[in-house]
Amino acid sequence: MNTTQEIIKKTKNLGAANYKSKEVVIAKGRGAAVWDVEGREYIDMLSAYSALNFGHCHKELVAVAKKQLGTLTLTSRAFHTEALCGFLEKLTALTGKERVLPMNTGVEAVETALKAARRWGAFVKGVENGRQHIISCKNNFHGRTLFAISLSTDAGARGGYGVCEENITSVPFGDADALEGAIRSNTVAFIVEPIQGEAGVIVPPDGYLKYVREICTRRNILFIADEVQTGFSRTGDMFACMHEGVVPDIYILGKALGGGILPVSAIAADANIMDVFTPGSHGSTFGGNPLACTVASKAMEILVRDDYSAMAKAKGEYFINALRKIKNDEIVSIRGRGLLVGVEFSTPAAPYADKLIANGILCKETQEKTIRFAPPVIISYRTLNAAIKIISSCLAKE
Repeated sequence: MNTTQEIIKKTKNLGAANYKSKEVVIAKGRGAAVWDVEGREYIDMLSAYSALNFGHCHKELVAVAKKQLGTLTLTSRAFHTEALCGFLEKLTALTGKERVLPMNTGVEAVETALKAARRWGAFVKGVENGRQHIISCKNNFHGRTLFAISLSTDAGARGGYGVCEENITSVPFGDADALEGAIRSNTVAFIVEPIQGEAGVIVPPDGYLKYVREICTRRNILFIADEVQTGFSRTGDMFACMHEGVVPDIYILGKALGGGILPVSAIAADANIMDVFTPGSHGSTFGGNPLACTVASKAMEILVRDDYSAMAKAKGEYFINALRKIKNDEIVSIRGRGLLVGVEFSTPAAPYADKLIANGILCKETQEKTIRFAPPVIISYRTLNAAIKIISSCLAKE
């Protein structure tokens, strides 16, 4: 068996350096726990950025995946499958939307939503093709394809790619007046994360999303909510927009939709938007494959049956209250909603993250000075208390 250091050395030599991974080699996972190749146990407080809301290797999800593996895995969209039909039924019911378009990764769903908005702008709103204007928020994260980073203000993500600048405007997150001021006659959509995750778990002011909804309706532009990270009960509601009782025109969904087993993503919207797509105008060989649809359908069933939203809300309040008891003058802010929590420091967060990992807590810093905590929604209070004890010890500083 290769050791941790041997595996890391080989990976660095053979792989592209597009990630700066923490020096842990995970070999096995169950629930909220993982083990490295030497058998050391950790509490997973990151959950693959919310993809593991169900924890590692959820028994029911693994069982349906195994069964489907021996039945039918892939057909392409050249043919229909019962699994896709069932998936569409469940996701339209969950979102309240009339149509769903399945893809694979979160950023593919972002691209799909933006293509839908541009096509809607040309075919429905009457904007000249090629002039469709999109508004995004500063410090957003929508993925790393060319269109996604064209919407970004992150110099590290954009550098050297020759990104598109034309017909894209970025406004401050949480400032609805700035959104209204940026709208043009050729604006077709505003894309926003209900809570900015990669930016450091930035929660907007109360009423922001309601104001956004009102502006988008009044000015006839599409409100696109990127719920890839915040969706499926992570923040204490099925979708984070529900905290303010608003419904976007397009949901962008991913991560937890795949149950922590497969990459599954989708956009959901009503027919007046989704019907701009015609055969050949968009697609994916693997999007909506039977294996992915079967797992995702079971994941949605479990979310509702076991009330993951209530679990995330209660455990999140408990966790945040415990974190706020930590005494450390370098802690600037503890913020979040549900089980999406950020701890911001006045100094670099990496040394704190490394100390936590050394003591058995998986986590990672973001935006240099913030540690993002997002444990599986299924984490038990016993395990959460164990994590809180370690976190409090590692972060406390008299």
